[in-house]
Amino acid sequence: MAYTAANLFNLTGMSPGKNTYRYDTTDEIVPDVEAAGYFNNKDDSLNLAKGDHILVHQWATAVGTGTLTKVVDYVVSNVIAVDAAASAGNVNLAESGVANSGTISSLA
Repeated sequence: MAYTAANLFNLTGMSPGKNTYRYDTTDEIVPDVEAAGYFNNKDDSLNLAKGDHILVHQWATAVGTGTLTKVVDYVVSNVIAVDAAASAGNVNLAESGVANSGTISSLA
């Protein structure tokens, strides 16, 4: 699957490197969301910076309805800034919180 811009929300409005974001998806967190290039500053017109946090919520079916299956907290560990690189703009993530898998909530 691919990144969906409408599902990323800046929760804090701080300066780059100090923001906290929430991202909702039906994509598998591992390996999809963790993959290099899933978030990309250049391709997706993002302004993620080292130190920003992204709280990823994985939904079983549609975002915001049904079952929330996994929540993982990430910190942006690197952004590829070299425009000539094939991976220009790629945002690298490092897990910074405790992951929980399996059904953790039912909103149905």
